[in-house]
Amino acid sequence: MADSFQMANHISLCMWLLSLLVLAMSHETYIVHMDLSAKPTAFSSHHSWFSAALHSLTTTTTTSTHVTSSSSKLVYSYTNAINGFTAILSPSELELIKNTPGYLYSIKDTTVELDTTHSTQFLGLNSNSGAWPVASYGEDVIIGIVDTGVWPESESFIDHGMSSVPERWKGECEDGFQFNSSLCNNKLIGARYFNKGLLSNRPNLTLSMNSARDTDGHGTHTSSTAAGGYVKRASYFGYGTGTAIGVAPHARVAIYKAVWEEGVFVSDILAAIDQAIMDGVDVLSLSLGQDGIPLHQDPIAIASFAALEKGIFVSTSAGNDGPYLRSLHNGTPWVLTVAASTMDREFTGMLTLGNGVSITGLALYPANSSLTQGPIYFVGACENDLDAGKIDEKIIVCLDKNDTLDEQYYNVQASNVLGAIFVTNNTDVEFFMQSTYPVLLLDLESGKTVMDYARKLNNGEAKASLKFHGTRLRTKPAPRVASYSARGPSYSCPVVLKPDITAPGSLILAAWPDSVSLASLKNDVGTATELLYSKFNLLSGTSMSCPHASGVAALLKAAHPDWTPSAIRSAMMTTSDILDNTLKPIQDIGDYNNPATPLAMGSGHVAPNKAMNPGLIYDVNPQDYVNLLCGLNYTKIQIQAITRSSNVNCSNPSLDLNYPSFIADFHGNKTKSVKVIHEFKRTVTYVGVGNSTFTAKLTAVGRLNVSVSPKKLSFQSLNEKKSYKLRIEGPNNMLENEVVYGFLSWIDSNGKFVVRSPIVATSLTGTADMS
Repeated sequence: MADSFQMANHISLCMWLLSLLVLAMSHETYIVHMDLSAKPTAFSSHHSWFSAALHSLTTTTTTSTHVTSSSSKLVYSYTNAINGFTAILSPSELELIKNTPGYLYSIKDTTVELDTTHSTQFLGLNSNSGAWPVASYGEDVIIGIVDTGVWPESESFIDHGMSSVPERWKGECEDGFQFNSSLCNNKLIGARYFNKGLLSNRPNLTLSMNSARDTDGHGTHTSSTAAGGYVKRASYFGYGTGTAIGVAPHARVAIYKAVWEEGVFVSDILAAIDQAIMDGVDVLSLSLGQDGIPLHQDPIAIASFAALEKGIFVSTSAGNDGPYLRSLHNGTPWVLTVAASTMDREFTGMLTLGNGVSITGLALYPANSSLTQGPIYFVGACENDLDAGKIDEKIIVCLDKNDTLDEQYYNVQASNVLGAIFVTNNTDVEFFMQSTYPVLLLDLESGKTVMDYARKLNNGEAKASLKFHGTRLRTKPAPRVASYSARGPSYSCPVVLKPDITAPGSLILAAWPDSVSLASLKNDVGTATELLYSKFNLLSGTSMSCPHASGVAALLKAAHPDWTPSAIRSAMMTTSDILDNTLKPIQDIGDYNNPATPLAMGSGHVAPNKAMNPGLIYDVNPQDYVNLLCGLNYTKIQIQAITRSSNVNCSNPSLDLNYPSFIADFHGNKTKSVKVIHEFKRTVTYVGVGNSTFTAKLTAVGRLNVSVSPKKLSFQSLNEKKSYKLRIEGPNNMLENEVVYGFLSWIDSNGKFVVRSPIVATSLTGTADMS
């Protein structure tokens, strides 16, 4: 009898467990999109609205065997990515949600395979159409990188499937300390190093790595960005996981190490560029420069003029001294000057409060762990002395109301907290994301939810947990010009609008040396002790945007081997994008997210697929640059320093270079109105197919009068040239701002081509210093 009773209980228990299993199996994860305008006013935030909607399910679907709380159903409550939430729902619960006011639609949560370091995808590059297949992925184009060297063992430089080195290549792979020439291959076809200038200036110096091997990381990162091969499962400690790939993945790479941990000297830079020209590179990528020097004293300007004459395209970084005007370097008229901007990707962490609400913010904390639930405490502004008794071993919430995020971040770093939540309206927070202690950055809307919860229970009962290593794609708006990106006008040549273009430069994932630490974690007393290593790193700067442009130039060189460097530059500039992924003007983070001016973004954001077929190009020959130097009143000796020719012809001096952009100087006495007229002549070359007629379209440039003549340009054949004039006039004191701008677009009759040039009028330009 007892055995029968026990067996009956056992059967009942099994049936109960089976019912739970069936019920659990019927639950699936859904992403639910909601209309926020339908949120009832009774709810303070959409987070609380979503939570209430899920809570209502527990009262209508409760069974005697299983009750699921609303907090366990909620997976995410989104703030930026979508308007909605992710939740675990049964079929019946999903039907109830569908009847909720404000419901739009829902989809099952599915697995996603992230692809690339993402910048190539953001640039629109793909295997089906556009620049990659047209240019054969940059096959056999040789990109020379002058930088800190290379880590040849990186998977980004594997030559799988690549043909033999082009016969025209004259370079070599130099033996050196911990670097054997056998480390080069059909991808990494050259590696040289230059330090004689460094050693001559510091004769007692002992180099830590006397070879082309990279002990800094910068050169490995830039070279793999431009032309790295496919590397699967690349990531920065789990952030941005996917397949890493350079912009021109079939191009060849030649490394010229001239930047050393021990110092950098102009002579070594010049020697490196000089050797690259002799070796036969097609593109030079130079993520370096000098500030505030005239062209004839600028080693990059001088050496790149020689490269220009050999048909070598030179891409340079604008510098990282933004957001101040007149802060860029490499404002040389015969190179491409590249600004930096963001992508549609964010790296995230998630805070889950004790009430089940989850909030996503920005984070790049590298540690391979999450913070399990612990006490959360609201401090307020954290720039003052922190009470250790209240904050130790807690997740603290800090509010930045007066732009003191920097002070608060370092103040908290010196404490003994479990982690910190910084609530701020500052959108320029990238620097604080790569933290040595657990940090999550929230905007004011998301932060209010956290602060309300922590304040209400600031008695030790408030709990929260942190989880990191999230990646969010297709974020908006993007791109935006980075605040650090240096701005024009050019110091060395103010009559040519600089920068030329912007490209992805913020948080770029690319190859990194195994032996170079890239992050650190602090110990309990706030000092960095544990060094972290990875094969890939996230870096930001115009050093990262420059190789993106170099890669695009390699693709154009492969598709159009007869194009001159100025033709390639023109194609990149006139086809660039001036709208972001919300179809609004690209914003400038350094100018409070106002629309970016051409002094920040140049002509716009590079668009490789459109650059393949620009319709019209603005070509420039070396003598045109000499005429410009003559017009700038450079002396014969100074011009010779640049051109390396004693035959300087200044018979036709001109400040009007045939450039794909316009900048007009309206500086002067603002108390006295004087009419100023600027007239520019441009000649365009038709590179389309068949007949075509282009019509000019002008946008307003402040209150200035702008006109173009003729208004139509008709072409009958390939390489036909036509000229036009652009006129800007108005009183010198008419500018309502330091910078006003607009655009001239030539639009063909079929709507296939839009050839756009920025027009800037400014009171900032002045004249170049030739002393």
